[in-house]
Amino acid sequence: MMIENQVRQILQDIEQVMRDLALWEEVAPEPEAFESKEPFAVDTMSGEQWLQWILLPRFYALLDANATLPTRFSITPYFEVALPQHGRLLTALQRLDDLLNIED
Repeated sequence: MMIENQVRQILQDIEQVMRDLALWEEVAPEPEAFESKEPFAVDTMSGEQWLQWILLPRFYALLDANATLPTRFSITPYFEVALPQHGRLLTALQRLDDLLNIED
């Protein structure tokens, strides 16, 4: 399977796990929340909001544009601290980290 398809599947898995854990929101944060300059928008969003409203859409946009995917990627350590109680979500995030950090 091409890496793009694998990334898309993992993104879909992340969304499904978030829905299963009732972390998925139907309403986006206020527009000002998206103006954060902090990593993971920690000053304006929760970790799960950042995943849903920033990470997933940006990755889908990269995939849809056939753009280059990041090759040095590690978000799981942050979420191990931010959402330690959500092992299934951490597992899906680790899969994304692992896939994007494979050396050629």
